[in-house]
Amino acid sequence: MDAATIQDQASKLATKAAELSSEAEQLVQSSTHLIEVQAAAAGGFDFLSLFFIFVMACFVGFYVVWSVTPALHSPLMAVTNAISSVIIVGGLLAAGPADMDFSKIMGFCAVTLASVNIFGGFIVTQRMLGMFKKKK
Repeated sequence: MDAATIQDQASKLATKAAELSSEAEQLVQSSTHLIEVQAAAAGGFDFLSLFFIFVMACFVGFYVVWSVTPALHSPLMAVTNAISSVIIVGGLLAAGPADMDFSKIMGFCAVTLASVNIFGGFIVTQRMLGMFKKKK
């Protein structure tokens, strides 16, 4: 091989490398844009991190509720009813506007389940307090 052939092949490889570099840059820009769109849609979090937070909240809630002594069940019910009332407000905000989509359905489900929880909590609390009243 002479010097001219080596120089010609090197220039062809340099041209191909420049083309690949520009292609890679375009891919990086498009993938970065896609990631930004997904992050904005998820509120800055991806699905896996939100799911992890949900699972951890379930475990913490389970262990907190089951470790409560029976004497503290009435205050626990009161706090649960207060939390459910906040859920109802959020569900009403989600179910509020006119057009129908997935958030409206989930908002309606949140309002319905939180209402059942609140009224059921009041009934259970009333029965528990009735156990401590003196009988006539």
